[in-house]
Amino acid sequence: MVGASDMKSLEEMMSAYQKGSIEDFELLFANLAPPLRRYLYGFVKDASLAEDLVQETFMQIHRSRHTYIPPRPVKPWVFAIARHTALIELRRRRRRAPEVLAIEDLPELPVEPAAHGEEGREILDRALRDIPGIAQEILVMHHVIGFSFREIAAALGMTEGAAKVRAHRALRALRQSIEEGENA
Repeated sequence: MVGASDMKSLEEMMSAYQKGSIEDFELLFANLAPPLRRYLYGFVKDASLAEDLVQETFMQIHRSRHTYIPPRPVKPWVFAIARHTALIELRRRRRRAPEVLAIEDLPELPVEPAAHGEEGREILDRALRDIPGIAQEILVMHHVIGFSFREIAAALGMTEGAAKVRAHRALRALRQSIEEGENA
């Protein structure tokens, strides 16, 4: 990432951007766009649309920048905006084309087939389909993107304890489903 981003926190960048610093907006974008892209791809399963949603998310961030309250964490605020943006797009597409996957089926946990084998990826994909949507989302946010449970709770509008409980239950269900898939 950009060298200056190593010296400034996301919160410092956002505060400076609120005061008009375009350089800090560019640093925010450089730091947040890659994980946002992965997160949004989990919703839409289309790289081009995920990129469009990243752009739309940053447009919403720009429009809403005055609502960010320093020194609160920036990531949960940004990912809440991204989630809202993706849900609006999914609803819009569902109205136009009923064959779009339901929100409950999203997002999948992105695992590289080369790293875990194609068979392992298929087992994981099947197991994830059995996990309710919000639980899948919590697993992705915590285990793939690296959010803390406090950040997840803030992004999804729940308590930190509720996020931990849902993650624990989802992980237990995922393990059980994977074991059943391997034994089948």
